[in-house]
Amino acid sequence: MGDVSNAALKLLIERMAAGGLSAKTIVNYAQVPKMVVASVVTAEGEQVYPRKWNHDFVGLPIIDPKKQHRPTVTQAEVGNLISRTTYRFAVLFALLAGTGLRAGESLALKATDFSSDFRVLHVTRSIWHGREQDPKTSAAIREVDIAEPLAAVLRVYAEGRAGYLFATKSGRPLAQRNVHRAAGVGLHAFRRFRTETLRRACVPEDLIGLWLGHAPKSVTDLYANGLQHDREWRREWCDRVGLGFSVGLFGAIKSAPLQLQQAA
Repeated sequence: MGDVSNAALKLLIERMAAGGLSAKTIVNYAQVPKMVVASVVTAEGEQVYPRKWNHDFVGLPIIDPKKQHRPTVTQAEVGNLISRTTYRFAVLFALLAGTGLRAGESLALKATDFSSDFRVLHVTRSIWHGREQDPKTSAAIREVDIAEPLAAVLRVYAEGRAGYLFATKSGRPLAQRNVHRAAGVGLHAFRRFRTETLRRACVPEDLIGLWLGHAPKSVTDLYANGLQHDREWRREWCDRVGLGFSVGLFGAIKSAPLQLQQAA
């Protein structure tokens, strides 16, 4: 452990760069040895191997947010994804695009997490590497309002389903890699799509932050925190924004739910 110095970190970064890793990935991976070294402490809580990391010396990349690759999906692409996949994935993709949920949050959902009309979702857990855990942050524990067209789809889909809504035949939650493969696009793209939809509709930032599970950033945000309990105000904005895409292709669900469930 004592050998993990600036020189060692410099060598690691050079090898990652030579391997073609992105600047963001290199920065993330470089945090690991730094955190491991810092975690070794005495009984009094003092670091055993104190380090003063020299980012210029080790060649740590500078991340330019403007150059970061942030893929999203368009209204047409969401509709295409929903129309060409299986029923289960179609509902999941519609849910992701219509709510902005994180992938792990959506895979942890159960019917009991919704209000009786499926217009309000209570996010209380997440799935990470197949295991249930608390959400990413305290702000991620929240209520998310759902537009009626999507709520109608979810009501039909959830009927008779116990346990996780998006699960394997054994009842375990779907693996994110399988969902990613079915979508053909990074699942965070749906979250960006929802964010763009909310911004285009000029939704108040307080409400965007609540629905997406972002922590308050200022004292003003904290002062206005009580708005999250105003369900009538939230519902009004939810109905005004809608989904940003059509779920009309789910029209046959109400007339033939059993057949569709068997195809899930």
